[in-house]
Amino acid sequence: MTEPAPTATARGRFITLEGGEGAGKSTQARRLAAFLEQKGIEVVLTREPGGSPGAEVLRHVLLAGGAEPFGPEAETMLFAAARRDHLDVTILPALTRGAWVICDRFADSTRVYQGHAGRVPMDLVLAIERVTVGENRPDLTLILDLPAKVGLARVASRGNAADRFEKEGVAFHTKLRQGFKAIARAEPERCRLIDASADADAVTEAIRAAVIERFDIGARLVAS
Repeated sequence: MTEPAPTATARGRFITLEGGEGAGKSTQARRLAAFLEQKGIEVVLTREPGGSPGAEVLRHVLLAGGAEPFGPEAETMLFAAARRDHLDVTILPALTRGAWVICDRFADSTRVYQGHAGRVPMDLVLAIERVTVGENRPDLTLILDLPAKVGLARVASRGNAADRFEKEGVAFHTKLRQGFKAIARAEPERCRLIDASADADAVTEAIRAAVIERFDIGARLVAS
């Protein structure tokens, strides 16, 4: 008797969280990962810059400001190099085996930080993104939105040394907010804008609702 052919593993889902400093992306990424894991979904929780050994090295250079003296274009290319390694080593293998990937920042951050609020022409940012990311766009991007002053106050309350981008002023961070909201307007099928000025539990509920709606998994999650 002929054995049936093995069933191919379905590709996992790729979810990114974006937003300005202090928006709560890391906290909400962890909460979302725990929620999905409770429902029996394998989750890989990762971040940018970083997420793979090579990219973590570049993270230290970038956030410490080590790339800044070489100019904004070189800094953008280092972000892209870290992203490509992250994709090859961490994200794509996880998606291929059927895991869901939740990533704290991805290519939208480069569009906004280096392009919209920075000094790199957007045409160049998008060209580098096409080479680096290609077809590997997120299935869902959750953009956590709050006023720049609120986000910076949250960062300051942590008591940690400010990194390369946290040191920028309110005007820069206001441009970041505008940039992320512009992406949400331009790509409504991929992006969901989440009010991050609400308390953390309310943000968590809004994110869960967006994920369940986007992937039509409400019945599966309730039943499991």
